[in-house]
Amino acid sequence: MTNISQARYPGLPAGLTQGQPLLWLNPGYDPQADGRQTGLDPQIAEDRFTRCAGLLAQMFPELQAGGGRLSSPLTAIPHLRDALTRAPVAGAWLLKRDDALPVAGSVKARGGFHEILSLAERIAAEADLLPDGADRLVLAGPAAQAVLGRHAVAVGSTGNLGLSIGLIGAGLGLRAVVHMSADAKEWKKQRLRARGIEVVEHQGDYAAAVAAGRAIAQADPLMHFVDDEHSEALFLGYAAAAHELQAQLQTAGRRVDAEHPLFVYLPCGVGGAPGGILYGLKRLFGAHVHGFFVEPTASPCMLVQLACGVQQPVSVYDVGLDNRTDADGLAVGLASPLVAPLMASLLSGVFTVAEDTFYADAWRLEDTEGIYIEPSAATGLRGPLQVLDTPQGRAYLQSQGLASVMDQATHVIWSTGGSLVPEDIRQGFRQRGRQAAGVA
Repeated sequence: MTNISQARYPGLPAGLTQGQPLLWLNPGYDPQADGRQTGLDPQIAEDRFTRCAGLLAQMFPELQAGGGRLSSPLTAIPHLRDALTRAPVAGAWLLKRDDALPVAGSVKARGGFHEILSLAERIAAEADLLPDGADRLVLAGPAAQAVLGRHAVAVGSTGNLGLSIGLIGAGLGLRAVVHMSADAKEWKKQRLRARGIEVVEHQGDYAAAVAAGRAIAQADPLMHFVDDEHSEALFLGYAAAAHELQAQLQTAGRRVDAEHPLFVYLPCGVGGAPGGILYGLKRLFGAHVHGFFVEPTASPCMLVQLACGVQQPVSVYDVGLDNRTDADGLAVGLASPLVAPLMASLLSGVFTVAEDTFYADAWRLEDTEGIYIEPSAATGLRGPLQVLDTPQGRAYLQSQGLASVMDQATHVIWSTGGSLVPEDIRQGFRQRGRQAAGVA
């Protein structure tokens, strides 16, 4: 199978179809590209979050302290850095803690909240309930609630996006439906149902659940389907995180310029969240930000799509991989057709991670820094080592003229979820992490 796949898709790196961890450098990367020609403007989402901040603060008490804004901490993790390597490592390691995002506890809140706020505004405007300049608190009023209550939102999800969509949808009075594969984690299904969100199970993988949910929604004129594979609203919601990170880096005294490069490591499933974040950062920092996606060895859908070209869809199944990984939020067979073409010039590369590695690293992070994240969110923790300590990474630094300035680099590892994982599930994750790390 490996020989057949690599003969058919010669751009695939050696070892990929055998499930070997690797770093792939994107041959199409253009340091000068920033995606502006697409017309996708993150300011649209930033403005929406600003005008809806009061509404969100009223809906969710957890957001009141932050004035109704979704934001997460940026935390230094020097002890983990020291635990992962005994050699001196240049630059600062920081963890962007979207695992600690209020309300929904994952990066998916950024895109999900934005899309449903956009939907609610559109429904209310079409009902003449939202004149220009109106306070968005009107959406919580009885007239708007009566209209919104006739509508539903649906999404295909492995859990985190479904929770985000369900919580914001229910908060706005919409009925929420989440389509999941039958073999998705049972505790995630229970968590959704406990929040009053309807769960519909389907045979097959994530893509099959998305396709089924899309078909059902298309038959109902009052049901909006949040399409994780194609949604510009989701994408822009994620892109709005870039300004938040920019402000946090400034507060931390971390410059971003030619002498102070920024490296960002983003776990990737279908690609919407990492693609949106990187797109937003490219709009702000241009050639001075270097984005790397991280995927499980069994599910490197973005790597496969970019390595094979974006002219036609190519899935991990097409190249002989099985898409079976415990990092269920990243268990996606086919990359987003919206995001992949954008990443063809914006993304520096992709590295893949084995199961035991991300379990062990999640345990190490908690052991050294006292921060718990779910294993799928820990896939990016070795990102700086991929750039600094591998032949491919060093070749990238040389090609970009960065080798001499890496002592001034900032490495941001994006943590995507984990704060809502039940304690009994956490204990199981910890035990496997200890075993994978070789700790008795």
